Amino acid sequence: MNSLTQPRKWEKFFWPVLAAAVFLAFWHYAVQFSGSKIFPSPADVLNGIDELMKKGVLGSYIADSLHRVAVGYGLAVLLGVPLGLTLGWYPAAAQVVNPVIQMARPISPLAWIPLAILWFGVGDAAAMYLIFLGAFFPIVVASMNGVRNVPSMFRRAGRNFGLHPAALLAKVVFPAALPQIIVGLRIALGIAWLVVVAAEMIAVDSGLGYLVIDARNSGKRYDLVIAAMLMIGTIGLALDLAFRRLEKIKSVRWGFRLEA
Repeated sequence: MNSLTQPRKWEKFFWPVLAAAVFLAFWHYAVQFSGSKIFPSPADVLNGIDELMKKGVLGSYIADSLHRVAVGYGLAVLLGVPLGLTLGWYPAAAQVVNPVIQMARPISPLAWIPLAILWFGVGDAAAMYLIFLGAFFPIVVASMNGVRNVPSMFRRAGRNFGLHPAALLAKVVFPAALPQIIVGLRIALGIAWLVVVAAEMIAVDSGLGYLVIDARNSGKRYDLVIAAMLMIGTIGLALDLAFRRLEKIKSVRWGFRLEA
């Protein structure tokens, strides 16, 4: 891409801000012209956020949701990456396990809610288990495919330098597969954030997902419903941007250049 087609630094901020301003203006006037008494305006939502902050509810609910995602997603990473690397390194083992993974992977984590409540009761453990399920399989598949897609010349070069299998996997294969693994981790984090919202509507009594359903049932406070939705979207965007930063680390960039 030449310099003429690359966006200027100010454009990276100006156009998103402009798009947000246009959206807010459209939202405000749409509510005003429709005369709706139910759907809130941006000002109503802002007042709802201020109300939640003054009550000390918003911060604690955000912290609860992030804690559940951190535990469930963290366990998925700790177990999913090594398993995926192992299955990618040993094709014979993958042939045995892969059918089970491919069968379980399309099952929505929400379908596990009745079993999660049965096994763990109503509480954090059930929500964390659902988050773990939602993130685990994408991480395993991305790690496995990342190892499989490493060019064979890398492995041959490592063997020629006398690397034993463990060192070859750690020093050559894993770094080369890291870009694809990071993409899988990023996708899995998005799924985890989706799952925690749904799980909190059913299995717990705190968090942003709980706030959505509680505000709806307690007086039909749609201003608080939209406020919670905006918080969910904002935090999801922040998590995604944080993961994009990982792709710019020098130790990772070489793998992206190889893929290109």
